[in-house]
Amino acid sequence: MDKELKVIISGGGTGGHIFPAVSIANAIKALRPDAKILFVGAQGRMEMQRVPAAGYEIKGLPIRGLYRPLWKPANVMVAIDYLRSKWMARKILRQFRPDVAVGVGGYASSATLAAAYSQGIPCLVQEQNSYAGLTNKRLAGKAAKFCVAYEGMERFFPADKIMLTGNPVRQSLLQTTISHEDAVRTLGFDPSKKTVMLVGGSLGARTINESVLQHLDLVKSTDVQFFWQTGKYYSAEISERLKGEKIPNLKVTDFITDMGVAYKAADLVISRAGAGSISEFCLLGKPVILVPSPNVAEDHQTKNALALANRDAAIYVKDAEAPDRLLKLAIETVNDAARLKSLSENVLKLALPDSANIIAKEVIKLAK
Repeated sequence: MDKELKVIISGGGTGGHIFPAVSIANAIKALRPDAKILFVGAQGRMEMQRVPAAGYEIKGLPIRGLYRPLWKPANVMVAIDYLRSKWMARKILRQFRPDVAVGVGGYASSATLAAAYSQGIPCLVQEQNSYAGLTNKRLAGKAAKFCVAYEGMERFFPADKIMLTGNPVRQSLLQTTISHEDAVRTLGFDPSKKTVMLVGGSLGARTINESVLQHLDLVKSTDVQFFWQTGKYYSAEISERLKGEKIPNLKVTDFITDMGVAYKAADLVISRAGAGSISEFCLLGKPVILVPSPNVAEDHQTKNALALANRDAAIYVKDAEAPDRLLKLAIETVNDAARLKSLSENVLKLALPDSANIIAKEVIKLAK
């Protein structure tokens, strides 16, 4: 019988890091029900709520990102917090004694995997983006395995340690059995008409929101139905700006609780270009217009979007051009059946299914 398996999973900061981390943990537990899994995250970040909600224990580190420009005096405290975090990570590792450490990106994984490497614990890095983040690039010489979602990652990691696995996604999305017609009715729409979903992540995306607000006349004049997730951050402001408006083909929500149903209903999606979202579009074969956020490290969302757009697997719109172009383009696209079909077929070709299971097997292999 195999000895008890202990795994540390570290990282977070955004849903794009947390969903894959939890999916990997679930896949490890499915393969090895005896496995003990401990998460290490950054204090005050999303993972400190999301991970316990998924049924796993998490420890927090006082780690945070650098301020720009780098010469800001506040970065002295950031550096001190990083050293504290590394010391705390070493203590957590000594107490838990894991067989393997997994990093999914985000501040905490930098300190945790550096500490794991110094203690001789084998490390696996899961890189979600087509352009490696700073945290994962720092681990290039330390990790034993790099599980990636895009080709050409030899620019960042040793070629002999790279494995193309794709990004794990929320299993619930793949298990949604509702029909397209019933999903459209669930949203309160007419199944005989085309439906566009606009989604800017859990917090929302100002550019996508402004693209709707500036063209409400266009929304009113079309038969196309719009399901608009504003994000909690912008919800109150948008409610105020829509006061008195009666637009039957526009449904507004601050947060989508059942993304499986929302995806099923949508003939076309408008979204930011986070790695996790892109993996979902690929697996579900969703036609999508991508509006990359310009406010992310190393502009990696643009690189993610171009990786699809260059294969005609998505439509790419620059953030600065979106308020003028986005809504008109969406209406044209969703009414073009041949365009929707080719986008769907091309994005499906990029899907890498069963990612969580493949990564989980690599984690177990490394532990031995």
